[in-house]
Amino acid sequence: MTETANARKIAFATFVRRALEDARAMRAWSGTEVSRRTGVSRQTINRWVRGDWASDPEAERVVAFCEGLGLNPAAAFAALGWDRAATPRATPTPPPMDPDVEALLRRLVDPNVSDAEKFHIRETIRYLAYRPTLPVDVRNRGKQAG
Repeated sequence: MTETANARKIAFATFVRRALEDARAMRAWSGTEVSRRTGVSRQTINRWVRGDWASDPEAERVVAFCEGLGLNPAAAFAALGWDRAATPRATPTPPPMDPDVEALLRRLVDPNVSDAEKFHIRETIRYLAYRPTLPVDVRNRGKQAG
């Protein structure tokens, strides 16, 4: 392996590792959740983190990984040494975050908050995120009956 190829692997592995650490710290996402949201298998992500690939990662997977995490794919492409002259696509500005959600995220990364409290926050968020929503007509029935 050439020195350049090894440097590219290290740079991309560092990019992926940081993206995963941010997803865990800021969003409380597990590796499985990152895989689900990006459409990139855990095995592929683990190979990227280890720099264990013989040929370059597929551009489509790199883009899917980045977009699933809200990252600019140009940063990943730069780590891989791909087409540095190309103009990076503008990433859409994320909508403003609700202040209550920001407060929860701060608590999740605060070292002074107990693990038990962090667990409770994560479980509550998971419950709310995945509970079934009622159809609009069912929700409005309660309002009409009063």
